[in-house]
Amino acid sequence: MFLSPRHNEIIQMAKDNGRVLVEDLARHFAVTPQTIRKDLNDLCDQRLLTRIHGGAHFPSGIENMEYEARRKIASDEKQAIGLAAARLIPDHASLFINIGTTTEAVSKALLDHDGLMVITNNINVANRMRVYPSIEVVIAGGVVRGSDGGIVGEAAVDFIKQFKVDYAVIGTSAIDHDGALLDFDFREVKVAQAIIANARHVILVADSTKFERTAPVRIGHLSQVDTFITDRCELPSVRNICRDSEVDLVETSVS
Repeated sequence: MFLSPRHNEIIQMAKDNGRVLVEDLARHFAVTPQTIRKDLNDLCDQRLLTRIHGGAHFPSGIENMEYEARRKIASDEKQAIGLAAARLIPDHASLFINIGTTTEAVSKALLDHDGLMVITNNINVANRMRVYPSIEVVIAGGVVRGSDGGIVGEAAVDFIKQFKVDYAVIGTSAIDHDGALLDFDFREVKVAQAIIANARHVILVADSTKFERTAPVRIGHLSQVDTFITDRCELPSVRNICRDSEVDLVETSVS
């Protein structure tokens, strides 16, 4: 669904401030409160914001957003992150790509590569890449999550453990200030942990909204990855972890 410039600005204000209020938005945009209420209702219907009394707030905590809603968040940033990750992966490499809208952006950016072997537990990635004859796609077995096409569970974990690949491209739902990588589904986390353990070079891709969220299940720690690609990192604690652990921090919005 198309988001108007006003809707995009409202989402950004909610991300920056944690919440937005109807009266404040009406003054800011010089429209009626009724217009703003309709905007907020539309955004909440898409699970981009959550309604509160007198306004709305940006989703966080243990609430995860629907797949299509997550795809819309920071879409330009995800595209830039995807291109940056693809530049690190040479032709004729083997790699894991796991679940997530940012990892899907990487898969899209890899379509011009030759001779790739891609092992994935993401049906959307497999479906996009399978039609390219220069790319061999291997898909994990297991339980398919209806919400996003992710394949999870012990069968997927056992499948991943059969491989040792050159690169892994992983995402995360949240990054804590102490460097913890977090997610919502413990079944997905088990697959992500197997992917990290069986790749020679781990690339974490996550836009900066992930610093503003939290989730209950621990995947691992930022120090376990080799390269972290984001649009921008404004947390000194995270920058320090990257420096101390020799993690290559790539910021796509920094010239």
